[in-house]
Amino acid sequence: MTVVLGLVAGALAVVFLRAGAPQILASPVLARENYRGHTLATAGGILIVLAVLVVEAGRAVLGALGVGDQPGLTTDRALVLLAVFGFGLLGLLDDLIGDGSARGFSGHVGALLHGRITTGFLKLFGGAGVAVVLVATPGFATGRRLLVDAVLIALAANLGNLLDRAPGRTLKCAAVAYVPLAIVLGGSAAGVAIAPAMGAAFALLPDDLSERLMLGDTGANVVGAVLGLGVVLGTGETTRLVALGVVAALTVLAEVSSFSRIIDATPPLRFLDRLGATAARRST
Repeated sequence: MTVVLGLVAGALAVVFLRAGAPQILASPVLARENYRGHTLATAGGILIVLAVLVVEAGRAVLGALGVGDQPGLTTDRALVLLAVFGFGLLGLLDDLIGDGSARGFSGHVGALLHGRITTGFLKLFGGAGVAVVLVATPGFATGRRLLVDAVLIALAANLGNLLDRAPGRTLKCAAVAYVPLAIVLGGSAAGVAIAPAMGAAFALLPDDLSERLMLGDTGANVVGAVLGLGVVLGTGETTRLVALGVVAALTVLAEVSSFSRIIDATPPLRFLDRLGATAARRST
């Protein structure tokens, strides 16, 4: 029940922000053209960051009043908050000043070899740093686990961004990943910690599908990072290694092929990818 409340709280926070502060995404500085030339706001994922902050502030106030089991931040909730703000900031930087001239890991490394540091490379490098800080928590094992878990979180965040090439795609994939993860985590500290962020993300799905906003790197990175962190915080070594293998394989696949091409060539994936999309998207 606590997990459900977290999901609902995160979703309601986004609904409140969308209704009460529409100017957040109305700034011309956020206007970008999407895949079919339609101009709309990017960095819609900033609403996820703000929603998580609202929920955690509310939890703190209620805890001080004696409401709830935890009067203050748990370690897991503090780590989720750090992940949301850290990856959200790096994604926002790329959304605002990235030029899109280099894509993928190879593109950013190639630019670096030519003496140019892209915002995408800063995001990748910074994301690795945030992931290490998240994993290097008191009580966590060092050595191999530090490396494995940090790489898992960083690659999961990057995968969220790689999937964000069509309306709703990242959030649909996140839902597919979150459902079994939520079952495994149950009402544990990790399950409760990631619930508000995921509820906030899923509340943006209608706007994302209807092309009223784009998640941007701000949102896609946060969603991926939170899911990766949930795996790190709440599962055993075998599960984490399997998750790392899956995320790494998908990342390599994105470097040598195109998710959009693979999805369009696979009828069940194409159906799911376009489910709920605008008529213009479904007809392409």
